Amino acid sequence: MEINMSQHTAIFPEEAADRLAIRELIEAYAHCADRRDAKGQMSLFTPDTNFVVYMNAKDPAPTQELHSREALAPVFAELNKYDATTHFVGQSTILVLSDDRGTGETYCLAHHVTVSEAKRRLMVASLRYIDTFAKIDGAWLFAERRLFVDWIDERALS
Repeated sequence: MEINMSQHTAIFPEEAADRLAIRELIEAYAHCADRRDAKGQMSLFTPDTNFVVYMNAKDPAPTQELHSREALAPVFAELNKYDATTHFVGQSTILVLSDDRGTGETYCLAHHVTVSEAKRRLMVASLRYIDTFAKIDGAWLFAERRLFVDWIDERALS
């Protein structure tokens, strides 16, 4: 994927508002995940969304594909097995943006803490999301979210 950085001398306020709303959408996804707000997380997607997971980013075959907002519930419920999570959202680049559609890429370091028999473990996953956004009734939503796991590190916590 080639990233073309735009030269903006000035942008219209509507575009700036759309770019901010998309960034807030991306951040809301991470916030809902860490707060275990599955309903809130699901509300960030279009009803006919596609959510595609690639547990190995180098493998072109997806590990999991879901094709509706309702189908996301068990995926987000999986986060309940962790004692705590922290999703640090890194750079997000909007690649294409029109009045009601957009595409982008976002990086995230997802920290997952498990506790078993008083032993704490940390799993950190380096994630990339390739997104398609849709503006519906004035709100930006994920029309498609493709999650790529670039690497995972696991270790004991003190």
